[in-house]
Amino acid sequence: MLTLHKTTAAFGLSDISPFCVKLETYLRMAGIPYMGKPAAFGKAPKGKIPFIEEDGAFLGDSQLIIEHLKRKHGDTLDAKLGAEDISTGHLVRRVLEESFYWHIVHERWVIPEGWRLYKPIFETFFPPGVGKLVVPMIRRGMTKAMHTQGLGRHTPEEILEMGKADVSAVATTLGDKPFLLGDNPTSFDATLYAFIASILLFPVDSPLRKYTQGQQNLVRYCEHVQKRYFANGQK
Repeated sequence: MLTLHKTTAAFGLSDISPFCVKLETYLRMAGIPYMGKPAAFGKAPKGKIPFIEEDGAFLGDSQLIIEHLKRKHGDTLDAKLGAEDISTGHLVRRVLEESFYWHIVHERWVIPEGWRLYKPIFETFFPPGVGKLVVPMIRRGMTKAMHTQGLGRHTPEEILEMGKADVSAVATTLGDKPFLLGDNPTSFDATLYAFIASILLFPVDSPLRKYTQGQQNLVRYCEHVQKRYFANGQK
């Protein structure tokens, strides 16, 4: 059986990492049996999570893993998509993974209220006493990464407006459809659910979360995906 190397469930999500949630959601949508396991980072082929172990081989990067799984297990979700739908899904996925991801980082690692909640969970990944020393250094590294990426160079007000623009674009693209591209789920829905739910379910009453909660189609969408694919809990 395929082994999914991940972190830990929290906030009603199957993992604190949106990329882990994405891959786990895809596995459930595609009906691929798997076993979740706390990640041993020393085995991570790209030095990050998630990664999988299958037939004695390790593979990293959530999107590369999905493309591998399509080839190996069949593409039951995307095979019938046309070029326009694939392009739309690709653009939404890239907005969420390359832009909106940094707003999730900002909510958890930078905003004081978010950090107070996130810090004790992150500390549990380390031996007792070690986390309290290591995690602040990781936070400084994440803050530096945000600055290098560009979002961290802006004011809180500017960051909020950029995040709201991402949310609005995704909400408009979803519209009143059950799934991103129509009546049936595709691999792109795994990303959409993972990243929007990571804001909606993180229990800090930030302006970005309030704005996302105001997009009722996104709220209904995440509730629908959770009920359909995680009815037995976020394991």
